[in-house]
Amino acid sequence: MSKKNFSIALGLIFSLFFIWAISSNLLPTMIRQLMKTFELSAFQASLTEASYWMAYFIFPIPIAMFMKRFSYKAGIIVGLCVAAAGGLLFFPAAAIQEYWAYLVIFFIIATGMCFLETAANPYVTVLGDPATAPRRLNLAQSFNGLGAFIAAMFLSKLVLSGKEYTKANIPNDFPGGWHGYVQMETDAMKLPYLILASVLVVIAIVIIFSKLPKIQEGDHKEGEKNNDKLIDFSVLKRSHTRWGVIAQFFYNGGQTAVNAMFLIYCCKYVGMDESTATTYFGLYMLAFLAGRWIGTLLMVKFKPQNMLVVYALANIVLTGVIITFGGMIGLYAMLGVSFFMSIMYPTQFSLALEGLGSKTKSGSAFLVMAIVGNVILPPLTGHLMDINEHFYHIAYIVPLICFGVCAYYGWKGHRVVD
Repeated sequence: MSKKNFSIALGLIFSLFFIWAISSNLLPTMIRQLMKTFELSAFQASLTEASYWMAYFIFPIPIAMFMKRFSYKAGIIVGLCVAAAGGLLFFPAAAIQEYWAYLVIFFIIATGMCFLETAANPYVTVLGDPATAPRRLNLAQSFNGLGAFIAAMFLSKLVLSGKEYTKANIPNDFPGGWHGYVQMETDAMKLPYLILASVLVVIAIVIIFSKLPKIQEGDHKEGEKNNDKLIDFSVLKRSHTRWGVIAQFFYNGGQTAVNAMFLIYCCKYVGMDESTATTYFGLYMLAFLAGRWIGTLLMVKFKPQNMLVVYALANIVLTGVIITFGGMIGLYAMLGVSFFMSIMYPTQFSLALEGLGSKTKSGSAFLVMAIVGNVILPPLTGHLMDINEHFYHIAYIVPLICFGVCAYYGWKGHRVVD
């Protein structure tokens, strides 16, 4: 396959990283919105994240089996269509106005995104020289950072109105009263997902008519009949892959805990209005994007595993600052946390897939399943915030522990010893 065809394929795959970043990074905005609309606690609102990421625990193995039977391309197309269908369900949900309906919708969207992520991450690692796979995946994930920035800085402002009422304090002259307020806030959630669904459909059509290269994995190419298992659990016997799954569990849970609580932290505990909070959220994601680009450039000179250790240790220090001071000092520290989180996911992912050959899809499935950390750790963080009103920043002990696990993986856990 020519370098030109590889470049075209990589360009299309990079667009997927951009898209699923918009989907997942709209969640903190939706948590804030649903918290207002349905008068939820931080713990209850964090179940939005849990419902989204639960799909990443349930479906990676069936998805890997599907792609083993068919191809990466087939998995990508199915994922795009499922996620687009989920986005369109925001219209009936606005009419129903029930919290459970949004939890179902986020689960459906995440199922589609899970197809994309299970396919795209390993596809990028095998689409070129194995020696440069971590750098190539970090480059792809840089487009993920761009999508995160756009979701945080711009799309969030389409959703959050700046008005926060309860049934007790809503103005008597508000059009439609409480019902009118809820209708206005739920209607605001529709536009970003209509845009997202439209883009997903367009990309699906482009990929259907594109020729993505078939990849050599082990002794077989995609689409060739072979006797390999559709999903191979023996991949977890490889210590660097097994530790990679553990590290991804903690990294994902820690990252999502910080992301999910960001707007709640700004509005409830620092006392910002929503407009200012979303601007800071945009800066937070801009730091993440900058970290991805700078990290990708640094990997030309430094080993990915060494950078992982340094970045994880930096975040241990920064989360320690959040725990100690809280308030605006803690908020500024979060911007640094975002920068240093940037390379962790793709670096751990690529290190864990090293040398798996025909078992790459299976390894990828387990690594994506590790995102179940997002189901467990953000609600735990939210609960710690709820029960410690005057020392809410103690909740950031959860991501601090997570970054400690990531540091261990970069130091020792990534080594291929079996």
